[in-house]
Amino acid sequence: MTMNELKTPYLVFLGDAQDLLMAKVAKGVAHWRPEKCLAQNRFDNAKADLGLPDMSIRDAAEAGAKTLILGLAPMGGTLPQSWIPLLIEAMEAGMDIASGLHIRLNEIEDLVAVANRTGRRMFDVRNPPKTLQCGTGQPRSGKRLLTVGSDCCVGKMFTALAIHKEMAARNINATFRATGQTGILIEGSGVPVDAVVSDFIAGSVEQLSPANDADHWDIIEGQGSVLHPAYAGVSLGLLHGAQADVIILCHEEGRIQMDEMPGFEVPDFDTLIETNLALGRITNPNIRLGGIALNTSSLSEDDALKAIERYQAKFGVPVVDPVRTGVAAIVDVLEG
Repeated sequence: MTMNELKTPYLVFLGDAQDLLMAKVAKGVAHWRPEKCLAQNRFDNAKADLGLPDMSIRDAAEAGAKTLILGLAPMGGTLPQSWIPLLIEAMEAGMDIASGLHIRLNEIEDLVAVANRTGRRMFDVRNPPKTLQCGTGQPRSGKRLLTVGSDCCVGKMFTALAIHKEMAARNINATFRATGQTGILIEGSGVPVDAVVSDFIAGSVEQLSPANDADHWDIIEGQGSVLHPAYAGVSLGLLHGAQADVIILCHEEGRIQMDEMPGFEVPDFDTLIETNLALGRITNPNIRLGGIALNTSSLSEDDALKAIERYQAKFGVPVVDPVRTGVAAIVDVLEG
């Protein structure tokens, strides 16, 4: 099975998510593939809202929903027991299920039994390739851009997708390469690098982004941060395997402490840039900073533009907010 087999339209499950940060999978799918999303399904205490119609499992099935997307990732990627009856109901109503959880639906006996009985399929997005290889570090043709972050959940996927969309609009030869569950659900393919055994992370990214035409750009979705106390291993493997020609630093303006990591402050930009470039030179001596992408959602329009101007003056690269300003300034430089 491949993710391209996902049937549409989707019913997006938000569970009891209190905000869209908790439901970032759902938010990403609804934003980038709205034409595929029929409705949302939420528990009564949920506050997250995608702006889609609320539907029960039965109503969504009658309206034509074909796949239930698990649109949130509980801490640790576990499957709450309270979800089991809903997943069973969805399959019995005729829907497939797609999950980005670390725990695999196809290893839960009760769900497998229902899937077998109903003929429904369960897609586990965090399922790494069967044939993994260690990274070689050898140069390969084509051009690559990697989004890197100051922390988790700062806009690396959004920035990569925005850059790819801008390139596509200009007929630039480019491919978006997904490395996380949301990106894979959006693109229909990719490698879930946080589910890959550590020895093979760099190699899996080399496989994801193979040799290509000289004018072709691979726009690779970043994960975590190389200075994150918990997830740096994944980020470093990605950096080495991507052999990026260009990195785009992504940051949420105003964030001081790392998400859910008490006592760990977000590093300053100088340290982030120098560290990513120094580590990236191990597999690509010519790696460079191509721009900075700010999430300024917590700022007023005026304050956001001032922050953008301040960073641009200091670092001498295009600085954008992919939502407020778009990413054309970054693509202008890449295209030039």
